[in-house]
Amino acid sequence: MTIPTLLAAAGAQDTGKHSARVTDLADRIGWIVGLALFVALVYWLMRQGWQWRRTLQGGLPALPQPPEPTGDVPEPLLTLQGRYHGSTTAGEWLDRIVVHGLGVRSKAALTLTEQGLTVDRTGAPGFHVPAAALRGARLDRAIAGKVLPEGGLLVITWEHGGTLIDSGFRSDHAAEHSAWVTAIGRLSGEHLNEAVASTDTRQDEKEGAK
Repeated sequence: MTIPTLLAAAGAQDTGKHSARVTDLADRIGWIVGLALFVALVYWLMRQGWQWRRTLQGGLPALPQPPEPTGDVPEPLLTLQGRYHGSTTAGEWLDRIVVHGLGVRSKAALTLTEQGLTVDRTGAPGFHVPAAALRGARLDRAIAGKVLPEGGLLVITWEHGGTLIDSGFRSDHAAEHSAWVTAIGRLSGEHLNEAVASTDTRQDEKEGAK
């Protein structure tokens, strides 16, 4: 084989390698663009779903706020530092509630008194659950798409605007959860008994009037 022939063959081989590198680069760019478009589509669909939920839940009233102090500040029964993981329709751990900032996960500080539960949140609106609106608490492991170890979630059930709501919290010290379940169970039970007694009294008054 002559020298010119060898040089021509080497040049052709170099040209083939260069073309392969260009093709590989184009393929990679195509994959990156496709992945970016896919992520953008997923984000858009999630945003549309969020807006749809907000529209459906538009009838839920604004969140109650702590009552203005009118004397002695009630002594806290319990306090908790941790995180708020979201709220759902009671019993439906994937039916997320997003209106009024309830869909925003955040740091949270909880204070329980005889007047009810106050939730202060970082970067999201706080709210107050009157004692009469508390419906109980339990240990759970999942809410609003967030899954934790068994019993790692404190779920508090409360009523607002005729809707039963489950709100999920996790304390920085998960061992505190059991005390909260007991205290909220007692507090909600007392108010339930008061409501039943009040209803019975009104019924007796009506029957006496007859």
